[in-house]
Amino acid sequence: MTDIEARLMAALAAPGRPSSDYDLNPSHPSVRIKSRDAGVLVPVWLAGAEPQLILTKRSSRLKHHPGQIAFPGGKVDPGDADAVDASLREAHEEIGLPREAVRVLGTLPPHETVTGFRVTPVLGLIDGPFSPVPEAGEVEEVFTVPLSHVLDPARYAVQGRFWQGYNRRYYTVPYGPYYIWGATARMLRALADRMAT
Repeated sequence: MTDIEARLMAALAAPGRPSSDYDLNPSHPSVRIKSRDAGVLVPVWLAGAEPQLILTKRSSRLKHHPGQIAFPGGKVDPGDADAVDASLREAHEEIGLPREAVRVLGTLPPHETVTGFRVTPVLGLIDGPFSPVPEAGEVEEVFTVPLSHVLDPARYAVQGRFWQGYNRRYYTVPYGPYYIWGATARMLRALADRMAT
């Protein structure tokens, strides 16, 4: 077991609670709709000298969250066994990642989004070579970020914008030209917090 794998396993075993897009907005009188289950893959690629996190930039043509930075993943379909199965299926569809190339370490507590999803982050390792193939209809770009960048709590900031009648606050963890924010940043912050303990 590599050092980073041992640290990630310890982080998964650490106590924690589910997170939410509402964490930074406790006074917002939200009307929450029934959540649909979803799974996202948090793919850590053990390539080169430093582990890399694989992320996607969603197509600007999509109806929901166009151009945003996201993990590969999506809602749990009737044919999926669970959120882990959904995350692996979606990662294969969105970035061409074969499910057999992923070593699933476990899951983080689910994250509730303002768009009505209960998202389970699935932490997985990729040990071997991988050439991403973005699905043209959904993914504009596949890119990597050094894992150390997103595991450093000092890299995160809280920002806000006016949305649906109130000032919504959210986490950000920018990297170069990539503005990582919202649910993706919140789930990464949860992992960073666990790694720091």
